[in-house]
Amino acid sequence: MKERVSILDGNTFLVSDRRGNIEPSFDFPTGLFSFDTRFLSTWILSLDGQPLHALSIDDSLSYKTRFFMVPGEPTHYLDAAVSVIRSRSIGGSFDEELTLLNHADQEKEFRLRLDIGSDFADLFEIKHKRQKKGSTTPTVEENGLRLTYRRQGFHREAMIGSTAPAEVDRGGMTFRIRVEPHGEWTTRLHVTTMIYGARGEDIRATLPLGGHRSVAAIEADQQALTANAPKLGCDCQPLAGAYRRSLTDLAALRYESITLGVRLVAAGLPWFMTLFGRDSMFTSLQILPFLPELIQPTLLMLAGLQGGRIDDFRDEEPGKILHELRYGETAGFEEQPHSPYYGAADTTALFVILLDEYERWTGDGKLVRQLEHETRAALAWLDTYGDLLGTGYVWYMSRNPETGLPNQCWKDSPDAISYSDGRLPEFPRATCELQGYAYDAKLRGARMARTHWQDPAYAERLEREAAALKERFNRDFWIPDREYYALALDPQGRHVDALSSNIGHLLWSGIVDEARAPAVAAHLLGPRLFSGWGVRTLADDQGRYNPIGYHVGTVWPFDNSIIAWGLWKYGFREEAGQICDAMLNASRYFDGRLPEAFAGYERGLTDYPVEYPTACSPQAWSAGTPLLLLRVMLGLEPQGEHLIIDPAVPPGMGRVELLDIPGRWGLVDALGRSRTPHDDNDRA
Repeated sequence: MKERVSILDGNTFLVSDRRGNIEPSFDFPTGLFSFDTRFLSTWILSLDGQPLHALSIDDSLSYKTRFFMVPGEPTHYLDAAVSVIRSRSIGGSFDEELTLLNHADQEKEFRLRLDIGSDFADLFEIKHKRQKKGSTTPTVEENGLRLTYRRQGFHREAMIGSTAPAEVDRGGMTFRIRVEPHGEWTTRLHVTTMIYGARGEDIRATLPLGGHRSVAAIEADQQALTANAPKLGCDCQPLAGAYRRSLTDLAALRYESITLGVRLVAAGLPWFMTLFGRDSMFTSLQILPFLPELIQPTLLMLAGLQGGRIDDFRDEEPGKILHELRYGETAGFEEQPHSPYYGAADTTALFVILLDEYERWTGDGKLVRQLEHETRAALAWLDTYGDLLGTGYVWYMSRNPETGLPNQCWKDSPDAISYSDGRLPEFPRATCELQGYAYDAKLRGARMARTHWQDPAYAERLEREAAALKERFNRDFWIPDREYYALALDPQGRHVDALSSNIGHLLWSGIVDEARAPAVAAHLLGPRLFSGWGVRTLADDQGRYNPIGYHVGTVWPFDNSIIAWGLWKYGFREEAGQICDAMLNASRYFDGRLPEAFAGYERGLTDYPVEYPTACSPQAWSAGTPLLLLRVMLGLEPQGEHLIIDPAVPPGMGRVELLDIPGRWGLVDALGRSRTPHDDNDRA
């Protein structure tokens, strides 16, 4: 049985234990959260002084769940005379219906107690186990409890009310109940969260959805999104299950931005329920052929918040695309720089890549023209602020050594970038995939300049720079005696020589020399990197390898989807299919929902992928992984007015077909594995 149960609607979410309870904790973010603040940190139900234990949990939908419960220790109850059902839903606010069932043949009296409290902790305070600066004031009201937190202008409240009479005190509510034989009693608890602005009103009230939604509205919204997605027909149950789960999770992760009032996809529950530059753009790339309507708001939001000045605290620079945007107390009081924070060296190139890929799928040249200034500024950043040492590469080193991120690539944990013997290099660092992204961004920028900005001279310049970068990169990053690219260069230009999954991103970017691609593919599918469940972040013979290390040995589904895409681009159809097959097999053990990461143990050691203890789930770019894998298996690639279909379906997958693909071609059907090897359609 799951240790934790989550429900969510955008970046409002609740995490409880398997009894439905929330106990005060700074070890893991259990509680009711919205916009980075925990509004409930205590929510504990008991009956006649005894704890309740779940017989069964129905959490098949992301925004509601039910717990079927009985009192007493789980090893001692037999033919319990009473049971309780907790039915809860979330939609900006939080509702829980409590139903008590008397199974005895005589009338009974019960005392049902709900302990309630809030510390109004910021997610970063929980993550870093920091103590709060302010305090909570509970106020007893008529049949309700108001919890208030103030710290200067920062004001948050939670109001809890009940439909049934209750004895309310500063620590919760008590219900004294008399229930007839075989009868039942019900109350509905409603929790309203308030995020006050300078004018004393909830700042979400002006958003299109008003900050609060009914279950019916959430259901209709999610069904509308999934109904617009292409229809998958296949013989592979893991693929079908993962596809359905991905669509529903992506629908659930959408939230309304306070900054611009647009719908965005949050990065992942519980830690990253906000806009992340890198995560948001990779997710957009993964889902573009399936849900293109989600992409434009992300591009517009990132463009609107593009760096425009030098700000050491926020790592901001002109032209730079943000890393992360937070709404909580620690960001508001500048105890951490995420308001927004720009500490990422890859987001700026990814912005250019995503804009071009979006136009290639949708034909939306208007957006490319609208964002010309921002795109040119992003491309300029690569060669100016991005090139810290003036060597023609993108480097990173935080301007903010106190609260900034040391590592500013996708593997951003402190020990993620290392030499093969485990030593850590000095800063600045130039990781290999950053150069691949820059190369791809220049080529895509050239295409947009030529076709939409009517600037052929700029296009030619970008193409020359891309060609020079590719030549220089293949000279400086290649390790001849090991036949792979270095993970990074250190400040002296020496190889940071660990063997890592980053080399798969180089295939995706196209910066790898054709003659070296087979060696790169062989490493990715070789025993040091490939666990059997997927490609590890770090090879198992490297100094810092740890199968349960966040970026030093785990398997990341998002990472594998980009690697599979890269293998497909270089013509390695069998190898790409092998990764697709491994990922989809792994998804079976997570009920179709691939987590942020899982352990890198060799597949022969276990019969299932081992969970990573603090992995986000659902997470946007993990939810996007099955969609990108499906694109790889079908071999879908936009090319002008045509959609190329060049399948890489793994053996044994059987029939795979996708109907009603949206894009500049209208609605098309893409057939994957055909009846005979020579029946594949080249174009649709």
